[in-house]
Amino acid sequence: MTDDIITQTENRVGLIRLNRPKALHALNTPMCRAMADMLLTWRDDDAVEAVMIDHAEGRGFCAGGDIRMLAESGAKDGIEARAFFHLEYQLNHLLFYYPKPVIAFMDGITMGGGVGISQPAKFRVATENTRFAMPETGIGLFPDVGGGWYLPRLPGRIGQFLALTGARLDGAECYALGLATHYVPAESLQEAKDRIAINPDRISGTLGQLSVTPPDARIIGNMDNINRLFASDDYEEILAALEADGSDWAMKERDTLGTKSPQACKVALRQLKEGADMPDFTAQMTQEYAIGARVVTRHDFIEGVRALIVDKDHDPKWNPSTPEGVTDAMLDEIFASLPAGEAWKPLD
Repeated sequence: MTDDIITQTENRVGLIRLNRPKALHALNTPMCRAMADMLLTWRDDDAVEAVMIDHAEGRGFCAGGDIRMLAESGAKDGIEARAFFHLEYQLNHLLFYYPKPVIAFMDGITMGGGVGISQPAKFRVATENTRFAMPETGIGLFPDVGGGWYLPRLPGRIGQFLALTGARLDGAECYALGLATHYVPAESLQEAKDRIAINPDRISGTLGQLSVTPPDARIIGNMDNINRLFASDDYEEILAALEADGSDWAMKERDTLGTKSPQACKVALRQLKEGADMPDFTAQMTQEYAIGARVVTRHDFIEGVRALIVDKDHDPKWNPSTPEGVTDAMLDEIFASLPAGEAWKPLD
């Protein structure tokens, strides 16, 4: 076990509390293992009827994964990075098919790995503090942890927009898009947890009673632009559409994309296109592990982490440096299935 995770039972409910505040509760390998072990234990415990996931002190619900470790591993042999992805995706998969209701309290920064442990939950509670994003293209990665399943199932082309730009959503926007099932003021969360612990058979009613009408969702006002300008699954066509539009909004998004890894953006678009037709979440995670196992050792991920997290010069040198340089053959190599002995498998 690890001190970075607190687990306990309260009456008839299991509680998993992320407890790594200095890292905004970003997930590491021991945290994923502790969470999976506890979920498996509670799955077979008739005394536990539901599971709540929240965080201890700090601004984060969960800011992602242990990116620095992944990059350091990727620069060597990638073994530790692949082991982390394998376990993290098993945790995501376990939550997705969990037979008991899970409630995720997305109060604060919910990014990357935080999305992976909140989106599978039946109940996803946003607050005024929620800041949701999949910012991976900015570090040469891709929106993993099930992003290829969740994002293409959002309204219109919102998923593609979020995957490419890494745009942040607030709690009201999460609720409007269905990323959150409830919008509850942060000051009411403890009451919600206390009531759920006593009556886990009334989760929906409890959250409904404590929910309030959220503010207007700003992203809804940009839906027409997003659907029109991010309509293509061809990255060059999206860039051309933004250039041709020429509006302030389009130019702002074009400038944003100019900072992202061309390889990562093309990977993300293909990932979402194929994810929309995936037969189930198991197939999705199998593909994402194959992608992750390769991308983590490639130049753009190692360089992106260096520029944004290690040296913080915010000046990554992508390679290829242009979208045109990212060929279909390169993408085919990244997306190819792994050999049977190396492929991802869910937990028993």
